[in-house]
Amino acid sequence: MPESGLFSISDFAKYSRTTRDTLLHYDRIGLLSPVSRGENNYRYYSTSQLAVVNVIRTCQKLGMTLDEIKGLKDRRTPELFDEVFSHQIERIDRKIEEWIRARKLLLMLQKSIHSVADVEEDAITIQFLPAEPIILGEVNDYSGGRTFFDTLLSFYQSISEKYPDLDLNYLVWGTFSAERIKNGDWVGADRFYFCNPEGHDKRPAALYAVGYMRGGYSDGDSLYKRIIEYISEHGFEICGPAFEEYPLNEVFVTEPSNYLMRVLITVCEKQNGELRG
Repeated sequence: MPESGLFSISDFAKYSRTTRDTLLHYDRIGLLSPVSRGENNYRYYSTSQLAVVNVIRTCQKLGMTLDEIKGLKDRRTPELFDEVFSHQIERIDRKIEEWIRARKLLLMLQKSIHSVADVEEDAITIQFLPAEPIILGEVNDYSGGRTFFDTLLSFYQSISEKYPDLDLNYLVWGTFSAERIKNGDWVGADRFYFCNPEGHDKRPAALYAVGYMRGGYSDGDSLYKRIIEYISEHGFEICGPAFEEYPLNEVFVTEPSNYLMRVLITVCEKQNGELRG
C-alpha cells in the first residue's frame, strides 16, 4: 500500500504527465529522487515534487540539457533561477514573435492559393474588390540603362531600410499607371509592392476588370490586350492603375510556364457620357 500522502511512481508519472522510465532516469542521475521507499523498495513521491517535475520538463522543452538542469538544482537559489527564467522568457518572446510572423506569412500564401481556387482562367470579369493592405515601393527608375532586376534590387534595398524587421519573403507584384496601360506599355512595373497584411499602403477598393492566364513573368501581353478589348466592348473605361499579380508562382508551381498570372485594371462605367466608378 502507498504511504500516506505520497504517490506511487505509477500515479506520480500519470499526474506529472511523464513516464515511469523518465522518473527512473531522473533518479539515476540524481535529478529527482523519490522522497521515500516502502518496505518493498517501491518509490514514493510527494505532491510538492509535481512542481519540480514541471519545471524540469519545461526547461527541457526550452532546450536545456538534463546536466544543465541538474547543475541549477545542485546550486539553486532564488536569484539564480530568476536570472535563468529571465533569459528563457526573453528567448520565448523572440520565438513567439518569429512564429507570429511565420503564421502571417503562411496565411497570406494560403490566401493566395484560395483566391484562385475556383476561377475560370479564360474568363474576364468586372468586380468590385475591397481594399487590400500592401507595402508599396518607390517609383522605379529605369534611366541610364537600368534593368528590371536593377529596379527590383532597389525595391528590396529601400524596403529593407524602411522596415528593418520585415520579412522580405512576401510575394512581390507590380503596378502600372492608367496612362501606360492605355498606351499598351506594360513591360517593367512603375512600382513594386509586397502583398503584406501589415502594409500601411493600400491596393484601393475599386471596380476592376480582372483576367487570368498561365505563363511566366512578363508573358502577359495577350492577357492585357484581351482585358482592354473587354473593357471597351462592355461600356467601361480605364480610370486608374493596373495591378499585375502572380497568385501561383514558383512558390507553388514547378514550371514557369504554368504560373498563374492575374491582372486587375481599375475601370469606371460609362453612364451618359460620364464615368461612374
